Amino acid sequence: MQGEDGGEDGSKPATPGELARDGIGLGADQGEDWSEGAVHRGRLRVRTLVTLRWLVVAGETALLLVAAGMGFSLPFFLCFAVVGAGIWVNLLTGVASPGQRVFGDREAGAQLGIDILQISTLIFLTGGSSNPFVLLLIAPVTLAAATLPLRPVLTLAAMASVISAVLAIVSLPLPQSPGMEVVIPLSFRVAAALANIAGIALTAGYVRQAAVESARMALALDVTQAVLAREQRLSALGALAAAAAHELGTPLATISIVAKELGREAPTPAVKEDAELLVSQAERCREILRRLTETPDAAADVVHERLSLRQLVQEVIEPHGGVKGVRVEAIVTGAKGMKTPDIRRLPEITHAFTSFVENAVDFAKSEILVSARFDAETISMEVRDDGPGFSAEVLSKLGEPYVTTRPGAEGSRTGHIGMGLGFFIAKTLLERTGALVTFQNGRPHGAVVSARWPRSKIEAGAM
Repeated sequence: MQGEDGGEDGSKPATPGELARDGIGLGADQGEDWSEGAVHRGRLRVRTLVTLRWLVVAGETALLLVAAGMGFSLPFFLCFAVVGAGIWVNLLTGVASPGQRVFGDREAGAQLGIDILQISTLIFLTGGSSNPFVLLLIAPVTLAAATLPLRPVLTLAAMASVISAVLAIVSLPLPQSPGMEVVIPLSFRVAAALANIAGIALTAGYVRQAAVESARMALALDVTQAVLAREQRLSALGALAAAAAHELGTPLATISIVAKELGREAPTPAVKEDAELLVSQAERCREILRRLTETPDAAADVVHERLSLRQLVQEVIEPHGGVKGVRVEAIVTGAKGMKTPDIRRLPEITHAFTSFVENAVDFAKSEILVSARFDAETISMEVRDDGPGFSAEVLSKLGEPYVTTRPGAEGSRTGHIGMGLGFFIAKTLLERTGALVTFQNGRPHGAVVSARWPRSKIEAGAM
C-alpha cells in the first residue's frame, strides 16, 4: 500500500475514466499536467479585467494631475495621450464583449500584454526605472499568474522583465520640480530594474502557487462531493425497496384470499395443509409491509439503515475476495463481555475502506487484513497489508489531493490507473463522519490505514 487512489461506489472504486463518464469532470489526462491546465483555463472574465484597468487608469490620471499641480516638468501631452489610449482600449473591450464572457488563453494574454505596453510607455515618459511607479509592471503578470496557464504567464513575465531592463537604460528624465535638479546614476537605475524583475518573479510565483493549490483543492473537493452523492444514491436504494414493498400489499392480499378459499375447498388434508402454509406466509409478508408503511423511519432503520460491524467488514472485503495472489481476511474483536455493536449504514465509510483495500491489493505481497475493534467508548477499523509500506515522501503527503505511486494498469492487480485522489476522497469522507484517520507503516513492513470514531458518532440506536 505504497500509493493511493480510490473508488466510487460501495462495491468497487471507479477509475478516473468512469468518474469522467459519470459527469464528475476530472479532465482529460492523468497527473500534474491535466491539473495544471484544468485549474487555470478560462478564469479571467471581461468584467474583471475592465474593472482593474479602470483602477489603473484612474491612478495614472491622478498622478499626472498631481504632477501638473506641483509644477513638475513632464511631456504632459504625450502622457495624457497614453492614458487616453488605455481608456479607449478599455472602452472598446467593455463594449465589444459581455462582462460575463471569459477570455480565451491567447486573448487574455494579448490583453494583459497591451496593459504592460501601456504602463511601460508611461513609465518611459516619466523617468524609466528610476520612477518608483515602475512596480506597476508587476500587476498584469500577477493577474496572469492567478488565471492563465503557465506558458502565457512565462511569456508576460519575460516581456515585463525585458522592458524593465530596457527602461533602466533608455527613458526620458525623471520629472523634477522647478529649481531642483536630481541626477540619477546608472547604477541606481539598473538596481531598480533588477529589483522590479525580482518583484515580478517572486510576486507572480507566490500568487501562482497559491492559485494552483486552491484550484486543485477545490477540484478535488468537487470530486469528493460527486463520489459522496453517488454513494448516497446507492444507499437510497433501500428506501426505494421499501416503496416497492408498499406496492406489494395488494397482490399479497389477493394471494391470502385465494389460499383461504383453497383451504376451505381442499380435497385432501395435504392440500389443505399447503393452503394454510400459503396463508401464514402471506400474513407474515403483510406484517412486514405493515411495518414499512406505518412507521417508515423505524422500518428503514431496521431493514436498511443499520448493519453489524461484522457485516460492514464483509461488505468492504467482498469486492476483492477473488483477486489472484492476495488473500483478504477480516476480523472483528472487542472488549470482553461486550456485544458486537450495530452501526449506521454510512456510504462514506463503505466507500473509503473499499478504496483502502483496493489500494492495498496493488501493493500487498500476499495478504491483507481488515480488522474492526470496539470497546465501551470507541469503534475503529484498520486495513493492513504485507507490502513494502508507504515511502517517506508519500507518507508525508497522504490525505492531500494528487498524490500517487500506484503502478500503471499493466502492473496493477486491479487494473486501476490512479490520479492521486483516492486517499484524499476517503479521508475527507471519513472525517465527515467524525473519524480520526491515520496513515503509517507497520512493523516490520507493510502499510496501515486506520480510522477511529467515538461510538456515539456511528453506532445505531437501540431497536
